[in-house]
Amino acid sequence: MSTTPVHAPVSGRAVALDDVPDPVFAQGMVGYGAAVDPPREVIDAVAPVSGRLLKLMPHAYIVMTPENVGVLVHLGLDTVTLHGAGFTPHVTEGDTVTVGQTIITYDVASVVAAGLNPIVPVVVMDEREPGNVVVGEAVLEGTEITPGSALFAANK
Repeated sequence: MSTTPVHAPVSGRAVALDDVPDPVFAQGMVGYGAAVDPPREVIDAVAPVSGRLLKLMPHAYIVMTPENVGVLVHLGLDTVTLHGAGFTPHVTEGDTVTVGQTIITYDVASVVAAGLNPIVPVVVMDEREPGNVVVGEAVLEGTEITPGSALFAANK
């Protein structure tokens, strides 16, 4: 079994996934992980792991590690409806990225102004076993974290 540390892509308050106000994420339908409630300002969303940028949309991205762990970062809930407004990508789909590298600049305030929840779910794609994701202390305690802080570990 391998363990992949997954780091926070944004600063903010660490949140347990089941506290995300969206059943698709809260019930682990996409996969298991954690979330971050970001500050209401313009921030950079960074790569939570190193690997290949498998998918890049203005509001979300997936990084696939060399061990085939796919990590989805979703910037806000229902933000696909913004059609890219409030999101500025800095990389291209297919690029190799390193943990902590800026992927998208995220205008959190504009998402809030549009009436959407800016929370950032971070999940291991297609992980069906919640026990394979071990959340960090910050998530358990709901404390403030910075980009690059330990969010959870994915065991595969």
